[in-house]
Amino acid sequence: MFQLAARKPTPQTIAFGQDVARLRDEAALSRLELADRAAVSRSYIAQVENGTTRCRRDFAIRLDEALDTGTALTDVWDDILKSSAHPKFFTDYSMAESSAELLRMYAETFVVGLLQTEEYARVLLPTRQALEGRLERQKILEREAPPRIVVVLAEVALTRQVGTAEVMYRQCEHLLEASQWDHVTLQIAPTAYYRGVSGTFSIATQPTGEELLYQEMSTGGVTSQETSDILHCVGAFAEMQARCLSVSDSRDFIRKAMNQWTM
Repeated sequence: MFQLAARKPTPQTIAFGQDVARLRDEAALSRLELADRAAVSRSYIAQVENGTTRCRRDFAIRLDEALDTGTALTDVWDDILKSSAHPKFFTDYSMAESSAELLRMYAETFVVGLLQTEEYARVLLPTRQALEGRLERQKILEREAPPRIVVVLAEVALTRQVGTAEVMYRQCEHLLEASQWDHVTLQIAPTAYYRGVSGTFSIATQPTGEELLYQEMSTGGVTSQETSDILHCVGAFAEMQARCLSVSDSRDFIRKAMNQWTM
């Protein structure tokens, strides 16, 4: 099972963990006994109960089965999702992203969320809560030891207007700045056919080597831990990188795009 690295507790994860601990105590089980029933480590049960990790929904279901609590914990997990700043289809990936060591992203239509300006994101997102969620995600870039980020951006993302010309200019300006950060590699993919690529996707790699794939669709998105899915996208990403503009040429392309949006 994919397990996320420990992170700072939130009110939601603390509340969920307290429910897990209460139901475990009512069942007269130790953490080790519950871990054995749920086929995870004792330390992972401790992380869940302490609120330092947010398990996936399928694990909440397994906890209910292990504790014979019907859907009690699954219902709590669903309630937590309702208060999340991210849509349900993205929540698992946002968790993986927050603890990743390496992020590889291909954006086919718009600038990747982590590198969007607030003004650009505001045009795309339907609610203030969604905007706040995106800005919160971007805080991983401000860490003392941020993840390594490798971005391939389709050139059309810089020529398709989102908001005003000024919004696009500022967005290009931000990309140019981000491309010079030590932990960011940004390349532009010329419009072309790339074998195995049919839409935007991201791969979050944990310090342990575990990976989670997120793929966008017009109606939302899906995550996958399937080895075949991840290997397909890793291979497609590598081939696409080989045909992208160099980092230096990509910066030149961004500068030209900025000129296009100059008022």
